[in-house]
Amino acid sequence: MKVLLSAYSCEPGKGSERGVGWSMAREVARHHEVWVLTRPDESKDAIEAELAANPVPNLHFVYFTLPFWKDSLRWGQSGAMQLHYYLWQIQAYFVGRKLHREIGFDVVHHVTFVRYSSPSFLSLLPIPFIWGPVGGGESAPLSFWADFSWKNKLYESLRWAWRSIGELDPFTRLTAQRSAIIYATTKDTAQRLEKLGATNVQCLSESGMTQAEIEQLSQCPLPTGFPIRFINIARLLHWKGLYLGLKAFAEANLPDAEYWILGEGPELGRLQALSLDLGIADRVKFWGLLPREEVLVKLGQCTALVHPSLHDSGGWVPLEAMASGRPIICLDLGGPSELVTPEIGIKVPAHSPEQAVSDLAKAMIKLAEDKKMCLQMGQAGQQKVKEYYSWQAKGDLFAQVYKDITTENGQELTHEFS
Repeated sequence: MKVLLSAYSCEPGKGSERGVGWSMAREVARHHEVWVLTRPDESKDAIEAELAANPVPNLHFVYFTLPFWKDSLRWGQSGAMQLHYYLWQIQAYFVGRKLHREIGFDVVHHVTFVRYSSPSFLSLLPIPFIWGPVGGGESAPLSFWADFSWKNKLYESLRWAWRSIGELDPFTRLTAQRSAIIYATTKDTAQRLEKLGATNVQCLSESGMTQAEIEQLSQCPLPTGFPIRFINIARLLHWKGLYLGLKAFAEANLPDAEYWILGEGPELGRLQALSLDLGIADRVKFWGLLPREEVLVKLGQCTALVHPSLHDSGGWVPLEAMASGRPIICLDLGGPSELVTPEIGIKVPAHSPEQAVSDLAKAMIKLAEDKKMCLQMGQAGQQKVKEYYSWQAKGDLFAQVYKDITTENGQELTHEFS
């Protein structure tokens, strides 16, 4: 089949959005012939170098950017970047339409950005359109806003407003309504897409891992012995909920236990002060931002991952913890909640900060007291990653979806990742 893939962000050897774009393109090209629309300024050199070293015959890249605004990276992830993204999507339609006339695609698939509140004008092409996985429909529960500073409350308000504006865009609604199938990263996003008029929405995480990464993480020693160590790997932002983890660790009051925090961000000072106020500063270690190799070493030295994020769309860190055989403690919110089952970890309801802290503390105590449970959860997580969350498995899934979606009568798709 001939597949047109839209990947505004795409680069080999990277994580997050860039990694999603590259990995999806490479894996789908194992099954079908793929043309990828992307930008030259972000990653053309890296893509061409990778293809020269490891050719993928079925993979073709079409680079373009706005003629009047060629450097889309200059403004980072600011509002200007979002405007560039929107205008680039319009341009992508005309580039894609021209290519379709020349090549005759069977299906078009929007991959990045992983965002439901901005349209993909490629949905206007006269061929089946697949959207996603897309996310962004998650919100921090209002009961948790009381703990936020005024700047953080402003951030959450602006995020909500920006998303609402996107939902009012008639082209966003048209994208939802013209999609043959949409993959949403979470149930929250799925519900918002259905309100936009989408008729076929299924949940699927955008996160994935290469076989090499899975093998590397599987070498981490099993989480046994003392001391009990909990690890939190995240940008130090208010909505990552690290303060909830610290409070829960203090409430659990486990003897000789440690709490490690890896990452950097604006909440560092507040978190350090909180650990002092809670009387746990001597058992909390802030490691800062470490190279990936060192992060994996630290992960292998810990018993369990604590990931109390309030509105993650994806679940990159929990996925790495699963691959390393670590049980996970998270809130029953967003992407992590979609990944973590009772066999893999402990999901805590998020009704209020006080309740969440109490339940997180109970989960810490439970894992600290039951080494067998830790091992069983870790092994279940490793198995699930191998079966469902390798990029190869995702490539297999979408390769089949493309075939199903172009069959006669548009029969209903039943491929779910669960």
